[in-house]
Formats: sequence, structure tokens, C-alpha cells
Amino acid sequence: MDSLISAAARALAAGDALAALKRVALRDDPPALALRGIAMAQLGELARARELLRRAARGFGTQASLARARCVVAEAEVALALRDFSAAPRALEAAMAVLEARADPANALQARLIAARRWLLLGRLDMAAALLAPVDIATLPPLLAAVAALASVELALRSLRVNDARQALHQAQQAAARADVPALQAEIAEAGAALERTAARRLVGGAWQPLQLHEVAALMDSGALVVDACRHALRADEFALPLARRPILFTLLRALAEAWPGDVDRDALIERAFRTRDADETHRARLRVEVGRLRALVKPVAGIEATARGFALRATSIVVLAPPVEGEAGELMALLSDGAAWSTSALALAVGDSQRTVQRALAELEAAGRVRAVGQTRARRWLAPPLTGFTTILLLPAALPLG
Repeated sequence: MDSLISAAARALAAGDALAALKRVALRDDPPALALRGIAMAQLGELARARELLRRAARGFGTQASLARARCVVAEAEVALALRDFSAAPRALEAAMAVLEARADPANALQARLIAARRWLLLGRLDMAAALLAPVDIATLPPLLAAVAALASVELALRSLRVNDARQALHQAQQAAARADVPALQAEIAEAGAALERTAARRLVGGAWQPLQLHEVAALMDSGALVVDACRHALRADEFALPLARRPILFTLLRALAEAWPGDVDRDALIERAFRTRDADETHRARLRVEVGRLRALVKPVAGIEATARGFALRATSIVVLAPPVEGEAGELMALLSDGAAWSTSALALAVGDSQRTVQRALAELEAAGRVRAVGQTRARRWLAPPLTGFTTILLLPAALPLG
């Protein structure tokens, strides 16, 4: 490694991207391209950074497998910042294996953390947990320890393990103080603030009561029958019935739960579930079919009875949990509220819907002034102002049941 490359690498390690660029800006050899890419990423020029890192990886080729793997990891981190999940995770997994085999534990861990954060954004908590499980935060250098602890905080919060989240948060704060990176300290402070914000609302005596995350976790562990409008599911102890892909059934369930122990008029159920005020016999027949399907699904924990005016939910106790702010496309708003610019394809992958469905939802949100688009065609990205006053943790997509 020549002196200019060494000096540029030292400047990048110290966080001085401009000093690094002064030394390698006019060079096109693979080591210089890689350093230029990292410098551009530090300066926020992510698209240019990814292009340079790809050129560097191609330049190193298969003979310099270690250097190429490091470029792949750096490019994956840029893609994560761009919220671009189009690349298959196999390349990052292969790079991590090469780094582990070639005794580069710091970059191997960086690859592991990038992969874990990617799965967290996509709601695959099981995959993220598997990647974070072998990481011993106490043995890591301060910067990596802070990043690893922050990922553990997010995983614990998304899984409603509040005590684990507080413990990981304490580790993250200590490590960030030692690393002395202001941006990282601010990110950790924001994660800690989520613990104190309103996370959901509970229906009590006809009025909505705000709950923080630890109160939601206690409610989920109480054994009560919970109709969860944040994740669109029914939960009771070990029983979990996801209904996110069956919106009519969940609408009926929530309407019955909100009226418990009373009943709900048939016309009111039709209006709420089918969005029509002109009910006829076809709507009433469809309502009987949908209620029959719902009755079969909830049978292990509750019953649904027909009454003179409609239907009623029968259970020992029922709790309705709702997000702090109601509205369409809650998962999209929760994802966009992180301040990053998301592509339509990345949003579709995260929420598990088709791109066309997501495009329609974004168009409605844009018309309402809640999101904005930047760029054109394939370069278009979506942004939204941060949601203040409450946390969006329970609105984020998750492939696993809470608990």
C-alpha cells in the first residue's frame, strides 16, 4: 500500500473525508476507488459512493478476495442508507464468510450488523435475531459495540422485550460515549426516547387511554384477549391470529370488540366492513359468511353469537389496542418517518404488498400532503416528516408475533 493510500485511509478513519479525497481524487486504481467511495458516502453522496465501490470491487476481482469483500460490505451499507433492498443478501453473506475466514473480524462484524439491520427494516425479526445472537457486545471496540447494541435495542423494542431493550440501551450509551461519535449518540438518544413516548391506546370504558411500550408489553403478557389494531391480530397467551391480510375479518372483529359486552347492529357492521350505507340482502348474506369465517378462527379463545339486532363477541375479557394515530397506510408512514428516502420497491418489500398497491397508497398520502416524492421514474424516492409525540414501533412491519 503506497503512502497516499495509507494517508487517505487514516483520514477516513478519523472522519475527515475531504482530506482523504485530496489524496486519491484523481486516481482510478481499485484501492483509491474504494477509499473515494467511502469518502463520498461519509459526505452523503450515496449514489456516487455506490458506483465507486462497485468499480473498486470489479477492479479487485477474485484474486484479491479480501479487498473485494470489504467493498461489498461498504456497498451494502450504502444500499442500506439508500433503503435499496433490490440486491440479494447472498453477496453480503458471502463477503461475511470471506472476512471471517481471512481473519478480519471487525469488517465481518460490520457485515453481520448491516445484514441484521436490513432484516429489521424488512420486519424479519427472526433473521435479525439469528444474526445478532453470536455477538458479544462487551468484547467489541466502542464504535462497533455501540452499533451492535443499538441493533439489539431495536430488535428488543420490536419484540416488546422492554427490559432487554433498556439493558441494551445502557450498553449502547456507554459504548457511544467512549466512541465519541455525535451522530451515533443522537441515534441512541432517539431510541431511548421511544421508551417514554406513547406507543398505543387502549379502549377503557368507551375512552382511549394512552400506553407506553412497557404498558403494552405488560398487557400482552397479562393473558387478556387483545384485539391488536397496531399489528392487526388477535392475541391471548400463546394464541395468535394474524389478520393483516384479511382486513374485512379484522374490521368485523374490532367492531365487535369495541362494543363488548354489547352487540353491534348488522347495518353498522356492513357499513364499517364493506364501506356502504345502502345495505341490501346481498350485503347481509355476505356479512353472515364473513362472520361465520371469523367465528371459526376465534373459536379457541372466544365466541360470536347472533342477537336480535346483530352480532356480539363473547369472552371473559377483551382489550382493544389501537395505534396512537389512526389512518390508512400506517405501516408506510411508520417506515417513512425515519427520515430516509425510500423507493417504492423497498416499501413494497418491507410491508409485503405489491408495488402497485404501495403506489396507490403513496399517491393518496401525497394528495393529503403527508408524504412527498423526489426524483423521477426509477430514481423516485419517498419522504415524510418525522412523526412526533409518539413512537411508530408497533406500526412497523414484523413477520413474527409480538412477545
